[in-house]
Amino acid sequence: MKHKDGKPINQPNKNRVVTFTVTLIALCGFSFYLGGIFCSGKDGVVVNTIQKTLDTPKQTSGSLLMRPISFPECGLDYQDFTPCTDPKRWRKYGTYRLTFLERHCPPILERKECLVPPPDGYKPPIRWPKSRDECWYRNVPYDWINKEKSNQHWLIKEGEKFLFPGGGTMFPNGVGEYVDMMQELIPEMKDGTVRTAIDTGCGVASWGGDLLDRGVLTVSLAPRDNHEAQVQFALERGIPAVLGVISTQRLPFPSNSFDMAHCSRCLIPWTEFGGIYLMEIHRILRPGGFWVLSGPPVNYEHRWRGWNTTVAEQKSDYDKLQNLLTSMCFTLYNKKDDIAVWQKARDNSCYDKLPKESYPPKCDDSLEPDAGWYTPLRACFVVPDPKNKKSVLTYLPKWPERLHATPERITTAHGASGSISTFHHDDSKWKKRIQHYKKLLPELGTDKIRNVMDMNTVYGAFAAALINDPLWVMNVVSSYGPNTLPVIYDRGLIGIFHDWCEAFSTYPRTYDLLHVDGLFTAESHRCEMKYMLLEMDRVLRPGGHALIRESTYFVDAIATIGKGMRWICRKEKTEYGVDKEKILICQKKLWHSSNKGSR
Repeated sequence: MKHKDGKPINQPNKNRVVTFTVTLIALCGFSFYLGGIFCSGKDGVVVNTIQKTLDTPKQTSGSLLMRPISFPECGLDYQDFTPCTDPKRWRKYGTYRLTFLERHCPPILERKECLVPPPDGYKPPIRWPKSRDECWYRNVPYDWINKEKSNQHWLIKEGEKFLFPGGGTMFPNGVGEYVDMMQELIPEMKDGTVRTAIDTGCGVASWGGDLLDRGVLTVSLAPRDNHEAQVQFALERGIPAVLGVISTQRLPFPSNSFDMAHCSRCLIPWTEFGGIYLMEIHRILRPGGFWVLSGPPVNYEHRWRGWNTTVAEQKSDYDKLQNLLTSMCFTLYNKKDDIAVWQKARDNSCYDKLPKESYPPKCDDSLEPDAGWYTPLRACFVVPDPKNKKSVLTYLPKWPERLHATPERITTAHGASGSISTFHHDDSKWKKRIQHYKKLLPELGTDKIRNVMDMNTVYGAFAAALINDPLWVMNVVSSYGPNTLPVIYDRGLIGIFHDWCEAFSTYPRTYDLLHVDGLFTAESHRCEMKYMLLEMDRVLRPGGHALIRESTYFVDAIATIGKGMRWICRKEKTEYGVDKEKILICQKKLWHSSNKGSR
């Protein structure tokens, strides 16, 4: 067929039309998909998800392919880098109630994509239990505490080491004698009733370190402040600790968790701001639990001269404290010299008798009691759920029977679908897995591995299966997943809420083993894999291991990024030998910085 001028007419190619139509539909669908992402969720999720969609190579042979990548070294001034509690960013935040010491993570565009170096002269840490008493100076090269607290014997520098004689502000003659007196006041510390504790303002964690031999597992808590590296000293010693401060946000723990809370002249103004800090202690302390205070204003009659105050002022402070505690149904349990012990109500009879107009008021139902991730503190106290009678300290089985008893809260934890059968199945499953892990990683169960983190646990069964080994486990429960952390505390284990799209509240080089079970499968839609692995590298000690149990789809990509971080990785089969899931065992190399500047 021709035009009237004689030129041939090009007939449309049917195949080309079909191809163009399909392409157009696909592009429209992809645009709609991106638009849906952009219109929902936080900015960080938007950027991560879009970036992942655009940059991820095509799937081949059932696994995610990742281009080879290499990360530069950070400067030496980043050797103690804590991204979400970075002193370089303090000026951006207010000093009111020490808000600047809370978590303030950098925006995505300011995240570091470099490897945090160890200090010059870094050595493999001294092994437990010797590490409780000494550590290498070059591993934690900070002198402030040594200079300012020398008369209190927190630590002593001697040659190439720091020695920890066990002193503290309220126990300069040794923590052992101090805890002995505490056990006289609280007999429940001796018989397995008290198992979990939190130490607010922990110093170098000598109190928590001493309690380990007495069967009590303590979370030592301190901010990153002028007391240089308190938490880093604790973890270098092999004692559980996290960065944290009671300020304007709740602590990252569920309600009714700890059997005991402790403050040894921790400088927290308990009666100021309406008593809001003590309300937070009330929230995380389980019914029947103990709050221990040593230091001002306890024993003010004999101590006031050394506190640069008057006896009248100290008596007033003590009366305010006692009245506040009474208004929240605490009772004075025991008292001797510098130590006072109060007990939280074991049932709700006291709370029911409080008048409606009393202060502080009871919290209403608008705030989840267990919410502990970026949840603002409110000037009210949480009344325990009367249904959870078996979670009261005196009703729980004593340690160690408590570890394998089915917790009452397994059926009530928010978002969880637990039951007695799933709990026991999980326990038996992890016993078998740990046997397999020890064959793949012979160091597990020896003194070569002390500080362990289970990065996405459910019921803490990984930690339970390792309970007889010379290690401790920080159980991490996703702040975006089912809330199973109360179950972990009811078992007598410790843990914390966290979102792995952000940096963890710890110093670099503080864990010997990081365990992952499907974390990338669960979180890759929210968190970029590269940043999650860089955070693992920051937290992991040189020579330490990452034990990653993951879908086959992600394993090769993880190994590629690991190689870019100078990890040595090998792929292993699971205990069942299934193809859909693999185990990646990676070891972090010890390297020394060649970059003297900053990045």
